[in-house]
Parts: sequence; C-alpha cells; structure tokens
Amino acid sequence: MEEIRRELKVLIIETLKLDGMTPEQIDDSAPLFGAGLGLDSLDALELVVALHHRYGTMLNANAEEGKKIFSSVQALSEYVLAQRAAAR
Repeated sequence: MEEIRRELKVLIIETLKLDGMTPEQIDDSAPLFGAGLGLDSLDALELVVALHHRYGTMLNANAEEGKKIFSSVQALSEYVLAQRAAAR
C-alpha cells in the first residue's frame, strides 16, 4: 500500500508540475483539494487522464463519488487498488 501511495504522490507532482514539492511533503490523509494541496477541477481532470494512462483506471463516478475518490492520497490509492483487483 505504501508503494502505491508514493507512486500516486509522484504522479500528482509530475502531472500537475508542482515544482519543488516532494512526495514526503504530501500527507496521505490530507485533502487534495481546497485547504490541502489546493487543487482545482482542472487539476482533477489532468489527474483522471494521468491515472488512466498509468493504471488503466476508468472513473465512471458521479460527482459525490469523485469527491470521495479524490479526497486524499489514501482514498485515491484505495480506489486504484480496487480497480486493479476488479480487472483481474
């Protein structure tokens, strides 16, 4: 689980070009949007595309479910792992 969280942090940093930020600076349970990393809806779209390219995930969620999935690195890692398990 730790490995996927680190991968996701690196993906977030690289995709959103968060120069100067390291994976260690992103708390697993901190909000990604708003008060946390301060991401916005365009960032979310970029992350959805990056996740699809990296992990093959498809986000067919409604807005409420999407908020839950992207609420933190922890929640995002659980989603990616669940998608991997479902694909097997």
